[in-house]
Amino acid sequence: MTQRAVPRRDIPDRIRVKPGSRPKLSDADANRSFGWDKDKAMAATSENLTRLEELQYKMYADGRFSALIALQAIDGGGKDSTIRRVFGAFNPQGCTVTAFKAPSAEELRHDFLWRIHRAAPPRGEVAVFNRSHYEDVLIVRVNDLVPEDVWSRRYDQINDFERLLDASGTRVVKIFLHISKDEQLARFQDRLNDRRKNWKFDTGDLEKRQQWAAYTRAFEAMFARCSTEHAPWYIVPANRKWFRDFAVSQILIYEFEQLPLRFPAPNFDPRTIKLTK
Repeated sequence: MTQRAVPRRDIPDRIRVKPGSRPKLSDADANRSFGWDKDKAMAATSENLTRLEELQYKMYADGRFSALIALQAIDGGGKDSTIRRVFGAFNPQGCTVTAFKAPSAEELRHDFLWRIHRAAPPRGEVAVFNRSHYEDVLIVRVNDLVPEDVWSRRYDQINDFERLLDASGTRVVKIFLHISKDEQLARFQDRLNDRRKNWKFDTGDLEKRQQWAAYTRAFEAMFARCSTEHAPWYIVPANRKWFRDFAVSQILIYEFEQLPLRFPAPNFDPRTIKLTK
């Protein structure tokens, strides 16, 4: 089965969070592959990456649109490897990756979206967020970092912000990499067993693991409040890394192809140009 044999919207339609819906995260859903096997998915992913390279080139040349891709996941969800294995198809000249960690002292002196807006992509480019503005309705909620009356208002503020980006030509696509609690445990154990991965293990992740139920509720509220037509959420089953990569590449192709991208017309007639040695 090749990419061309698969309807572009099949996987995106299955995992897109419909506006107004309230999806529930279950461990069983993290293992879904919708009938795909590993070999066929990997072959399709390879073709998809070639298509993504073409689409990004066209977006860069067009210069009227941009794309902001926000990646969220529980710890161990695979954000880094997804960026490496899927977004590596993009030319770094037109693609930036920003990892949003705990805000700095300067960032805390501004509104919570200030640092996010600074990293938004200019027209013609793609910005990938490793974590995003949604941390301000996730970790701050779970750990009571700000009062509820503060973080609860942020859902609408985020929707307004994303609506502004969309109106300005930036397509906002939000992808949640969904793994099960058992899969997270296996990935943490792998980081402890493999000396090359020890650096990736953070003892603070163990505390967050104890907050699994609280984070699940926060994620589900995030989907319910902030999946919109102009900035949809996609819940990608991510236990199987090969399916995760395939699904993410399908989503990106689908979203990019919604934009009326075109190569700009030259301001000269190429047929009249005569090159000489």
